[in-house]
Amino acid sequence: MCLSAEVSFAAAAVLVPAGTATMVRAIRSDVRYLAIGTLPLLFGLQQFVEGLVWTAGAAGDAALASQYSLVYMFFTWIVWPIWVPLSAYALETGARRRILIPFIIAGAMLGGLQYLPYFAHQGWLTTSFFQWSVRYQDINLLDYLIPRAVTYAIYLTLVIVPFLLVRDRDVKIFGLLVMAVVIVTYVFFSYAYISVFCFGAAIVSFHLIFVVWRKGHGTGSRDAAQPDGSCSRTQ
Repeated sequence: MCLSAEVSFAAAAVLVPAGTATMVRAIRSDVRYLAIGTLPLLFGLQQFVEGLVWTAGAAGDAALASQYSLVYMFFTWIVWPIWVPLSAYALETGARRRILIPFIIAGAMLGGLQYLPYFAHQGWLTTSFFQWSVRYQDINLLDYLIPRAVTYAIYLTLVIVPFLLVRDRDVKIFGLLVMAVVIVTYVFFSYAYISVFCFGAAIVSFHLIFVVWRKGHGTGSRDAAQPDGSCSRTQ
């Protein structure tokens, strides 16, 4: 995020192996949690990319920084609005699962509309470096249709609400943690909101590591969904 390349690389150094181990744990304990257990790994990879953005900027290589920024924004616009509802979808059954399908479709549509134009319009994504922050400034295709605030409201709905819709209480808590990150970012770090939001979400993704490993120890979530779509309290 902000702060430095060292902070981004340190976050990646912890999240990538921890996320990988969490994926293995999910496969062995409850494969429904595999998609959501992959999120810490993905956050770690995004933080690693931001570390590369930092180092390219420090070296004065604007072209390389721009290329790394495109990879970073791939996570922001493509991975998160699609993977988040997909991971919630994997946890659910029945009517609640069907409710999540529009979120997946909307995430893919929004991500494509926002990300793909970067390749067709030079200058639509620029990266600025400050003492303790990276600022990704972009022009969005939807800027010509709706206010930027509406675009961000749709985006945040896609990456938060699916977590709140699942039955698993621990996953709901993660959704609330992400919401808290949004509030802190808006109040204190609006000048570098993309970087700060993604870093904050990466940090709170440690909660998902806890959730999956707790599941692996046989305690599970107290509100885990059963195959028939009902809920039961796991002992």
